[in-house]
Amino acid sequence: MENFKIDVDADGIALITFDVPGRSMNTLTSGVMKEIPEWVERVKTDDAIKGVVLTSGKASGFCAGADLGDMAGGMLAGGSLQEAYDAGWKLNGALRALETCGKPVAAAINGLALGGGLELTLACHYRVVGDSPKIQLGLPEIKVGLFPGGGGTQRLPRLIGVQAAMMAMTEGKSFRPNDAKGAGFIHEVVPVGTEVEAAKAWINGGGKAVQPWDDKSFKLPGGGPYHPVGVQNFIVGNAMIRKQTYGNYPAATNLMSAVYEGMQVPMDAALRIETRYFIKTLMTPQAQGMIRSLFLSKQELDKGAVRPAGVPKSDPKKVTVLGAGMMGAGIAYVQALAGIETILIDQTQEAADKGKAHVEELLKKRLSRGQITQDKFDALLASVTATTDYDHIKGSDLVIEAVFENREIKAEVTKRAEAQLAPGAIFGSNTSTLPITGLAEASVRPEDFIGIHFFSPVDKMMLVEIILGEKTGEAAIAKSLDYILKIKKTPIVVNDGRGFYTSRCFATYVAEGLAMLQEGYAPALIDNIGRMTGMPRGPLEMHDDVALDLSVKVAKQTAIDLGDKYVPLQGAEIVRTMVEDMGRYGRKNGKGFYDYDTKPKTLWKGLSDLAPVTINDSTPEMVEDQKRRLLYRQAVEVAKCWEEGVIDDPREADVGAILAWGFAPWTGGPITYIDQIGLKAFVEQADKYAAQYGDRFTPPQLLRDMAARGETFYGNFEGRKAAA
Repeated sequence: MENFKIDVDADGIALITFDVPGRSMNTLTSGVMKEIPEWVERVKTDDAIKGVVLTSGKASGFCAGADLGDMAGGMLAGGSLQEAYDAGWKLNGALRALETCGKPVAAAINGLALGGGLELTLACHYRVVGDSPKIQLGLPEIKVGLFPGGGGTQRLPRLIGVQAAMMAMTEGKSFRPNDAKGAGFIHEVVPVGTEVEAAKAWINGGGKAVQPWDDKSFKLPGGGPYHPVGVQNFIVGNAMIRKQTYGNYPAATNLMSAVYEGMQVPMDAALRIETRYFIKTLMTPQAQGMIRSLFLSKQELDKGAVRPAGVPKSDPKKVTVLGAGMMGAGIAYVQALAGIETILIDQTQEAADKGKAHVEELLKKRLSRGQITQDKFDALLASVTATTDYDHIKGSDLVIEAVFENREIKAEVTKRAEAQLAPGAIFGSNTSTLPITGLAEASVRPEDFIGIHFFSPVDKMMLVEIILGEKTGEAAIAKSLDYILKIKKTPIVVNDGRGFYTSRCFATYVAEGLAMLQEGYAPALIDNIGRMTGMPRGPLEMHDDVALDLSVKVAKQTAIDLGDKYVPLQGAEIVRTMVEDMGRYGRKNGKGFYDYDTKPKTLWKGLSDLAPVTINDSTPEMVEDQKRRLLYRQAVEVAKCWEEGVIDDPREADVGAILAWGFAPWTGGPITYIDQIGLKAFVEQADKYAAQYGDRFTPPQLLRDMAARGETFYGNFEGRKAAA
């Protein structure tokens, strides 16, 4: 076997070491899935083996779960439904054979165990884990449109109860070792490095080779579907899933069904129920889109898929951040965590110190959670220097400018910073809207000038948008990507233009909400429909979050820049009045479309005076149409960006949309959304919306041409990759 090594000691205990060759982390590849039944059969039939300890040979962890690309390819390779089911059953059948082999099996978990990795351990009779805050244990499959398909939906509820298990699986929650023990699915937490020793001690001490659910006296913790208390888990759980997903995620509904049905039958039948629902879920467009975008494409981008070839790899050691506000301080924090010496500059020492204090606050949270030691905390904080002195820039590999969105201020700091930079060092502007080519006019080295757009809060938002100016060189692109990968963010690379990709497309969601407001839709209806699309919040809520006064400033600057070509957005006058006449700036000053002086927030009662409500009632048909309207408006803008050359990689378009502004994840992203609808059908519907609501819905010629040729974005992209 390539992936597993078996060593039997003098006591007859087989140590099975899981170690996938050529991989930094163990995953359940097709090769691994093929070998698990092989060693399970040996354990079962070899009389010399009295017990088993399963552990990992990787320092990186136990197992990160299924290789989704491998798995999806195997189960969706054009075969019949029966073939897909048979492929899905292989792991479940093997793990059931393991837990009924008649010999005690212990898992020595010496690193993270997620998804199928944790499910592998749940089929063992005893679980020992190392006491490290870095170890995560959980079933996060829901985050990529799936649910646990290796027995997790059946074993976890039988261990910790339906309510706790459903919460863990529907949230994709990860547990630290002691939390997992407290929850009830880990038996023992031991010092790191002693996991195998502890597992063997359990076997030698008479460990029982029977799972709780195979004992005749077993009772489901908390009760099952027909228990007077247990039934409440399904009644309430079903309502909660509907509230959280709005019916957009089949995985959540199918997960509930698998648990509900599986808890009523013996384990062998329960596992077959799980496999059927798992294959049903895997075949949905939602799962296929989410797997591709949120796992496969993101993984490729995280590995530098769009990095220019032939440019030597760089390793930034010192980076300066100009501007110590929340954004600049957030950037300084993620740099410090990555081991980068950071200079944090602001106009006054007080402002710079305030920025460093924010870094300290974030580091204290890690310290309190046991994620770093006191010595590490001290070293990380010491790596950030707060100052007003531009001389400290000397020796920096990169400068990130994060000052106010004002061309004059940005031009001034660019000149001051570049005077201290060595040849080959990069200057990156964190602007969210101002064209990079224009900002680069202040630079004496435009080939080394680039946009590096972070999202707030930086410590939580995983995307960074790189924007190329007309003269940006390949070395600048490569060095910027090396920096982003070092701070463990996901990069996308786009070309210049007003609002670039993310800000431009996100703005259409907010703007369409304003258009609906002006058309007479009730504000509550607008935001409820927005949430029902799968967006994180409604358009009016999101407008409050980004600040109403900012949108007014951007509109004024755009009007100046575009001159006669400028067309005010529908509803823009409502926002201008709220800002300039009423001082309502949004969430930041507690007054916007909502009032924030009470919890929960409430819609501002005076809004109806500015935007009289004429549409207050809804029908299911109207809600579906308006949900589609909000998604189409964003998708049309993405297609326009593609036609204009702002973006040209479907992976970046989809991953960027989901991570940057929360484009409904169930779609797999706007490009996948268009592809799955079909370009012909998408164009026809967009034309109907254009006739009804205006030219902003008119699909670009690119979509019409692709529709006429029967093309898709991903089909063309795969063709380009194959030809390269």
